[in-house]
Amino acid sequence: MHRSLYSAISFLITLPLSFQTGNASAENLKFKKTVIDPDLGKVCYAVTAADVDGDHRLDVVAISEREAMWYRNPDWKKHVMISDAVTKDNVCIAAGDIDRDGKVDFAMGAGWPKNGGDIFWIRRGKSLQAPWTVHPIGAEAWTHRMRFSDVLGTGKDQLVVTPLNGDGSSGIRLLAYPIPDQPADQNWTPKIMTRSLNRAHNHWHIDNSKTDKPDHTIVASQEGLSLVQRNPDGSFSLTGISKGATGDRPPQSGSGEVKKGKIGAKILLATIEPMHGNQVVVYLGEALNNEMQRIVLDDSFAQGHAIWCADFDGDGKDEVVAAHREAKADGTPPGIYLYQSTDGSGEHWKRTQLDSPMACEDLWCDDFDGDGKVDILAGGRSTHDVNLYLNQTPQ
Repeated sequence: MHRSLYSAISFLITLPLSFQTGNASAENLKFKKTVIDPDLGKVCYAVTAADVDGDHRLDVVAISEREAMWYRNPDWKKHVMISDAVTKDNVCIAAGDIDRDGKVDFAMGAGWPKNGGDIFWIRRGKSLQAPWTVHPIGAEAWTHRMRFSDVLGTGKDQLVVTPLNGDGSSGIRLLAYPIPDQPADQNWTPKIMTRSLNRAHNHWHIDNSKTDKPDHTIVASQEGLSLVQRNPDGSFSLTGISKGATGDRPPQSGSGEVKKGKIGAKILLATIEPMHGNQVVVYLGEALNNEMQRIVLDDSFAQGHAIWCADFDGDGKDEVVAAHREAKADGTPPGIYLYQSTDGSGEHWKRTQLDSPMACEDLWCDDFDGDGKVDILAGGRSTHDVNLYLNQTPQ
């Protein structure tokens, strides 16, 4: 995955955060909070990481309902790329070298929730102080999430787009857009990967670049978790992994978020179930199939909306970071939580709070300070903020 891709405001607050894990043999998980932006707009819809200025350090990237912006590492000075350049609201963003000039560009989706569903990409000007230019890719109603991955097996990444809803007569069109040789001037023609899923809230890719196979895609939808794979004849197959949460109505069923990790040799899938749901769930197994063990880590969320897997303490077992964006019925404010496996099997877990109140809409985990440890980036909905939690855990 990302073979062709690159893997801010002066207001700055740092707060030390320390969490006692449930494993007595492990070091404490420690994070230092930096407020990158206390109020970027009405909603921070998405966050990501990219080396925008070419200094070999990951910068923070975020989108609000009307702007796309990057924050320079390490002073976090804010730079607006586009503002009121497309139909509101911006809803998703993915970083990639689209024009193959060695510098990062961004694909974006806007027109949320459904009107237009504009898909486009932005290219930098003559300097990083100049506004970026907008170039169309396509339009798909309810465009909600996008990522770059080589799902077609061409050796170059495509832009994979997940709409939330279908057209009423069939499921969503999970789309893979190959990047044209001249992306600013040529038409982007998508390949339809599947049309059988509904209420598809997010997807994740399985990197097969070390093999001769195309990347695989896991989709979190009303139907649960589904594995989408390209067949040798060019068609796509869909295999169910889990039905997710069960309920009497579609909003009570399935999965809403998905990320992949590992617990030793076991595959770990972390989800929020159902979409915007109350459960933090992990699946464990030797392979991506319907025999994976389902374990509910938490059933107390209100509007769960973000999740990630990463090994924060360097012990070879991924932790799970998950967040809910609304207050609970008992008045507990929205927040971000860490879940750490307390045994080698991944069947027992300990929860600790990372931050509250923080109405997290999106998460991205990466090494922002170059110390070899994974940090946590979070964007808020009703809290309107962007925060970076730098990993201070001894390893």
